[in-house]
Amino acid sequence: MFNKRIKIKELLAVEPQQQEVTVMGWVRTFRNNQFIALNDGSTNNNLQVVMELGKFGDDLLKRITTSASLKVTGTVVPSLGKGQKLELKATHVEILGDCDAEKYPLQPKKHSLEFLREIAHLRFRTNTFGSVFRVRNALAFAVHKFFNEKGFVYMHTPIITASDAEGAGEMFKVTTLPFDNTPRNVDGSINFKEDFFGRATNLTVSGQLEGELAATALGDIYTFGPTFRAENSNTARHLAEFWMIEPEMAFSDLEDNANLAEEFIKYIIGYAMVHCREDLDFLAQRLADEEKQKPQLERSEMGLIERLEFVIQNDFERLTYTEAIQILKESNHNKKKKFQYLVEDWGVDLQSEHERYLVEKHFKKPVILTDYPKDIKSFYMRMNDDGKTVAAMDILAPGIGEIVGGSQREERMDVLEKRMKEMNIPAEEMWWYLDTRRFGTVPHAGFGLGFERMVQFVTGMTNIRDVIPFPRTPKSAEF
Repeated sequence: MFNKRIKIKELLAVEPQQQEVTVMGWVRTFRNNQFIALNDGSTNNNLQVVMELGKFGDDLLKRITTSASLKVTGTVVPSLGKGQKLELKATHVEILGDCDAEKYPLQPKKHSLEFLREIAHLRFRTNTFGSVFRVRNALAFAVHKFFNEKGFVYMHTPIITASDAEGAGEMFKVTTLPFDNTPRNVDGSINFKEDFFGRATNLTVSGQLEGELAATALGDIYTFGPTFRAENSNTARHLAEFWMIEPEMAFSDLEDNANLAEEFIKYIIGYAMVHCREDLDFLAQRLADEEKQKPQLERSEMGLIERLEFVIQNDFERLTYTEAIQILKESNHNKKKKFQYLVEDWGVDLQSEHERYLVEKHFKKPVILTDYPKDIKSFYMRMNDDGKTVAAMDILAPGIGEIVGGSQREERMDVLEKRMKEMNIPAEEMWWYLDTRRFGTVPHAGFGLGFERMVQFVTGMTNIRDVIPFPRTPKSAEF
C-alpha cells in the first residue's frame, strides 16, 4: 500500500532506531552510485538514502537521475555525515517514474526567477518555490481559522457578475456569442439579449457588493476567492487573476474596520511564523543573499524574520490622508525631487513610492491611512461630515505599499444615490444593492486584502508572479 509510506519531514524528526520504513519522493542528487538525496515536498530538507555498493544492479543505478521518482524501503540508522542525524539504509529501491536527465530543464544548480517563470509547471520542485507555496498554504488556512474563530460566515460570492464593484471598467467579458458573427442592435452595439445570460457579464473584480448583501442579514461574513482585473499593467505588483479576502461587518464603523484588519494581519503572520519557521528561515536567508547584491542605500534595514516580528509586536501607525500629504510635501524626498510623482496639492492619489516612503522611511512600521478625498475613492464609501472626504482606509506595508483597502460603507440611501449620480453609476442596474439601504439599513464596514501581496510580504519575494502558482499577466496565460 502506498499509504504506508512516511513523509520525509516526519521521518527526519524521529530518533534512528533501526526502524524499517518506506519513503517515496524525487531524486535531487545521486552521488558516487551510492548516496541519494531524496525529497518528497513535505520539507526542503532531503533524506539521505544510502545504497550499499554492489547490492543493486547497474541497470537500476543508471535510472536514478535527477527528478526520477523512487519508492525506497530500508532501515533508519544514525548518520555519520554532517548536518543530519539519520539516513536510510536502502534494502529495496523501486523506480516509479524515470526522468531523462539530458532533457530535464531543472538541473541541480541555481536558476533565475525569470527562467523559472518560463517553466512554472516545474518550479514547485525547487527549494524556493517549495517554501513559498507551503507558506501560502499556511496563510490560506490561517485566514479561515481567524474568521471562523471570530464567528464569521464564509460566503461564496459569484465569479461571473453583471456589476463593476470598483467602477474601474477594466473587466474581462464573459460571453458565448460568436466573435465572427456577433449579433448587433440597430445602433451597432452588441445585442446581449442573445447571449447566455441575456445581458453583458464579466469576471468579478470584487465580491464586496454581494458580501454587503449577506452581511446585512448574517452580521459578519467574509469572502476568499479569485478576482480578475483586465488592467494592462506588466509590473512586479500586478496580476490579471489574483485572490482576495473580503470581510464585511454589519454594525461596524471605520475604527472597528481598522482594528479588525490590524488584528487579522498580525494573526495570519503569527500563524505562518509558528507553522512554517523552517521555510521562513530559508526564505530569509535567500532574501539576505539577494539584498547583498543591491547598493547599500537600497538595502532593507531589517531581515525578513525581524520585519515579520516587528509587524506582530508593534501597533500600526494611524493617520489621515491630509496628515500624510503634509508629511510627504515637507519631506526632503519631495523637496529634492526624488519622487517620480511630486506631491504638491491635496487631493492627489498616492503612488506606491509615496506609500513606501511613509512606511519605510518616515514611520518605519505599517501605516493605516484614513479619510481620503471623495473624488479618488469609490461611490459606496461613507461621506464624512466635511463633505470632502470619505471614511476610507488603506493599510500600507513595508516593501510593497498598499496591502489592504477598505471603508465604512455609505448606509444612507439619499447620500448613496447622490454619490452614484455624481459618479455615473446607473441606479436602476443596482436596485438590488440599494434594497439593503431601503429595508433596514445599518452602519457597516469592510475591507479587501490582496492575498498575493500578503504572501509576498511574508515570504520576502519581490515579484508578485512568484507567489501564485500560475501567474496570469498581459500576453501570458501558459499552463
